[in-house]
Amino acid sequence: MSANVAQPGGQHKTDVVIIGAGPIGLFAVFELGLLDLKTHLIDILDRPGGQCTELYPEKPIYDIPGLVEVTGQGLTDKLMDQIKPFGATFHLSQMAESLEKAGDGWRITTDAGTQIEARVVVIAAGGGSFTPKKPPIPGIESYENTSVFYAVRKMERFRDKVVVIAGGGDSALDWTLNLQPIAKKLVLVHHRDGFRAAPDSVNKMRALVAEGKMEFQVANIKGLNGANGQLSSLTLNTKEKGDYQLPAEMLLPFFGLTMKLGPVANFGINLHENLVPVDTEKFETTTPGIFAIGDINTYPGKLKLILSGFHEGALMAQQAFRYCKPDEKLRFQYTTSSSSLQKKLGVA
Repeated sequence: MSANVAQPGGQHKTDVVIIGAGPIGLFAVFELGLLDLKTHLIDILDRPGGQCTELYPEKPIYDIPGLVEVTGQGLTDKLMDQIKPFGATFHLSQMAESLEKAGDGWRITTDAGTQIEARVVVIAAGGGSFTPKKPPIPGIESYENTSVFYAVRKMERFRDKVVVIAGGGDSALDWTLNLQPIAKKLVLVHHRDGFRAAPDSVNKMRALVAEGKMEFQVANIKGLNGANGQLSSLTLNTKEKGDYQLPAEMLLPFFGLTMKLGPVANFGINLHENLVPVDTEKFETTTPGIFAIGDINTYPGKLKLILSGFHEGALMAQQAFRYCKPDEKLRFQYTTSSSSLQKKLGVA
């Protein structure tokens, strides 16, 4: 995967600026590119992919049409290949800080001093910026990124290790099932014998416990033990046992995420419970020329699925064309039958 990454700072002009370089923002580049619209993308992360690459790069995704199974990183790689012909410019490790009118379009300034003028702004920022909810365990910071991790970026890091996963949601159960085959030993710890995860995942976990392939303990984590950032054990607590030690080399606490809309909330766009209301014809906000697609928008019947965001991006692009090229007639074409579109994609 390669991206055209611009250096921080400087001034740029383009047709459309997209805030967010996750799967929805990336596919929007494709739909806009088919209409000869140039794009710049801004993302607070240091690489494209959004939550897919930040939180579950190696976790399988099963509901992308035509792909029986794909990882978060795999989906990002495929989307990056798909948009390669359109030469999008990425402004990474930057946050869109302010938005103001500029002529018949908009000017976005990032926290790195980059300024981008565009006729259309597309907000594809997922739920905003996100940070993991950390468990209230004294001294946990000294173990972070050495033996305590809030996301799995490379599964191999956990091979042949004694891994403890804490939590009772989908992330905790999903990674329990994914890491159990490669870990030396895997223990799931949750404060109760009940879960907020998919029933199928819970059943599979319980089957592994019954087969002696992993452990499940109902307990609270009270402390971490080790040296120089490397865990040796956890201090667990139950009413029956009191405090006791559980050997551990790696800890993955999955206690959810704290989502923050960030500066987008100050853009003067109408918000509803930290989401951006849009119409369902163009996925435009109440401010003409500003669109919102993906998890950040809201409308009756909204489903927070990647495939829904792809649909929203396709309809957004049709209206964006009318703003960017008001003197040209929009002619809808299919990639399967249009030689001009096939040339753009480099397949004709």
